[in-house]
Amino acid sequence: MNTKGLIEMIVLNIGREQKVLGDEIFSIMVVATLIMTATVSPIATLIYKPRKRLIPYKKRTMQSTRIDAELRVLLCIHAPRNVPTIINLLEATYPNKRSPICAHALHLVELTNRASAMLVVHTSRQSGGPALNKTQAQTEHIITAFKNFEEHVGYVSVQPLTVVSPYPTMHEDICILAEEKRVATIIIPFHKQQTVDGDMQETNPALRMVNHNLLQSSPCSVGILVDRGLNGSNRLTANQASHRVAVLFFGGPDDREALSYGWRMSRHPRVFLTVMHFIP
Repeated sequence: MNTKGLIEMIVLNIGREQKVLGDEIFSIMVVATLIMTATVSPIATLIYKPRKRLIPYKKRTMQSTRIDAELRVLLCIHAPRNVPTIINLLEATYPNKRSPICAHALHLVELTNRASAMLVVHTSRQSGGPALNKTQAQTEHIITAFKNFEEHVGYVSVQPLTVVSPYPTMHEDICILAEEKRVATIIIPFHKQQTVDGDMQETNPALRMVNHNLLQSSPCSVGILVDRGLNGSNRLTANQASHRVAVLFFGGPDDREALSYGWRMSRHPRVFLTVMHFIP
């Protein structure tokens, strides 16, 4: 109650009409109210910086995660076309008894007709109903795909979520969720997608801004997933299927993180890792 508003002005005016306050005292109190109201908003903005609370978690990475501990990942999804590649990547990460995977599948939806952002946690009871619009139909498709994956692959638990947020601040909602869930890495699709002739085409310029902001403020490591045709047609669950993974190592924290991810994937019996170390 340190900030004054309309009610305060009404009370002061009643006090003057009832001769409780003189003109001089009334003027001083009105000026003080105006000054306090005008300064409280910028002062609160200056003092309260939500991103500062992310600083203690900057060290959370794939590299710092114990190999015999649960691996927590946040999977960002713009559309159902991102799902097959993300599922293949998740399967290649090799969930097992010693290191199960807890995956939070986050459907990113642009805020268009709401006053504030919204986070929806989906349960098994909520899924399977009739879709009311295109966005809900896409969400149902994503949930179904991950639930099927969870049922057929052991040592994986998937929590589907949807965040409805404007693109300029969507990265903040992703970071808050990553901090709350204490994930080791965030996987988010590249802002371009492959065309029929093999070129990469930008579908929405705002997605590039989301990725850029996320890289700048994430509380953990971030992986940008570029889909070049690694779809669900070559599943590792099939005995004849295998993947060959290459890690280009130039040095630095980003390359060490990529190497840690590649090393984890190499533990899969049907994933073959090749590391190319470039020495200047």
